[in-house]
Amino acid sequence: MTTLQDTLPDTGPAAPILSNAALLRLAVVAAGLVVAFGIVPAVATDYWLSSIIIPTVVMGLAGISLNLLQGYAGLVSLGSAAFMSVGVFSAYNLILRVPGLPLPAVLLLSGLIAAAVGVFFGLPALRFRGFYLGASTLGAQFFFPWLFTNYPWFSNDSQSLTISAPRLEFLGYDLQSPVGRYLFVATVTALLIGLAFLVVRSRLGREWMAIRDQETAASVLGIRVARRKLQAYAISSFFLGITGVLWGFAYLGTADAHTYNLDKSFQVLFIVLIGGTATIFGNFLGAAFIVLTPILLDHLVLAANIAYLSDQGAITNLQRVIFGAIIIFILIKEPDGLSAWIRRGAEALRARPKT
Repeated sequence: MTTLQDTLPDTGPAAPILSNAALLRLAVVAAGLVVAFGIVPAVATDYWLSSIIIPTVVMGLAGISLNLLQGYAGLVSLGSAAFMSVGVFSAYNLILRVPGLPLPAVLLLSGLIAAAVGVFFGLPALRFRGFYLGASTLGAQFFFPWLFTNYPWFSNDSQSLTISAPRLEFLGYDLQSPVGRYLFVATVTALLIGLAFLVVRSRLGREWMAIRDQETAASVLGIRVARRKLQAYAISSFFLGITGVLWGFAYLGTADAHTYNLDKSFQVLFIVLIGGTATIFGNFLGAAFIVLTPILLDHLVLAANIAYLSDQGAITNLQRVIFGAIIIFILIKEPDGLSAWIRRGAEALRARPKT
């Protein structure tokens, strides 16, 4: 007697729903979420949360923002901090002038405003490349401090031109404590990391990389190069605008036009170079270096009791020398940054013969 099962084609053994690599990635993501939202808030002290972990996470997110533009799309920007300032001043005015606007809406609208500004300053990318494009984006870095300084309306006509962070709360939960501010930063960062992965693995991300590798060939293949470039500036600036809100409201507790200066833009650039271009999590390696190196140098100076280095100006100059030396070393020895070293080390461990 023939059954229905006998009439079905023999497809062999059932294929696994997820590959081993996909399962490993899911396990890593799950472990990261457990550490970020379970272990860190329970173990870290207020000092570690406020002074080390929060700025490291926020600066890592700033590195991701620039890496989307520079690492994946192959474009240049020297005005990252300017777009961060657009985000924080937009958020401040939205909260001030639109009472009752929920915090997620403030973040979203601030990012969208920064994205619009990024598209405007990204227009030269349609005609220029390389150094000239970097010079054009550098104009944003000088324009917005001038704008926010000379027009006090953006800081609610404050004489000091300094804006204070509003009270952070969501759905009735107070986020003012170090743990609350950390969870706020970690939640926003996790969502934006997920969005960044979706973007770089989508058709948009693949076309960015095609433009980065060979713009002429990408155009011949039918990729709309001009549109994709402007989209890269928009998405990068959207991330930077939200990052600026986190830096001003969740870390500093205040902000002014000079908080997001050219030094901050170069710090974001250093994060990308040190952590590695065209990577997501490598930016947090660069951010950890940027945040922890000054603290480590301060402790070394106190331990060594060096009279010359007791001056804060000398310490700052020494930090700049170390930053520059490490960046030059990485560019010569490993252009792909610290993430490439870790990746090769992991591959070497997997390739070792099992005994």
